[in-house]
Amino acid sequence: MTNSYISKLDQYHHEHLTWERMLDFFKQENAFLKTRLSQVLDRKIDKEFLALAEQFQNQFIIKDDFIDELKHDINEMERSVKESTVALKIVPDIKAEAKHNKLRNEMEYLEKNFAQLKNEFNKYLVSVL
Repeated sequence: MTNSYISKLDQYHHEHLTWERMLDFFKQENAFLKTRLSQVLDRKIDKEFLALAEQFQNQFIIKDDFIDELKHDINEMERSVKESTVALKIVPDIKAEAKHNKLRNEMEYLEKNFAQLKNEFNKYLVSVL
């Protein structure tokens, strides 16, 4: 029987891959929401709807920026993990662990916040159409 060791760095790498897939999904979903907003704007134009449409559009743009920032931070962290692995480190240092935990919290926030925005947007569209 072989005893294989999975390090914290291995786990970080796995989480980074998972987060990258999630961010790709959120980016696609956000593009879909922006497209849906534009389709509705083509058919329904009144001042109240335009004002709220602009607010949703701004929130979608903010989400895109946040997703891009997270992707950048995850890529930096992944480079750090690879360098640590090459240097034969098994355990991340305290700074790396703190950064990883911060990223985990930001991903959790994005998941919750994105779902809330998407639900608010869909409920609003149903109420005005």
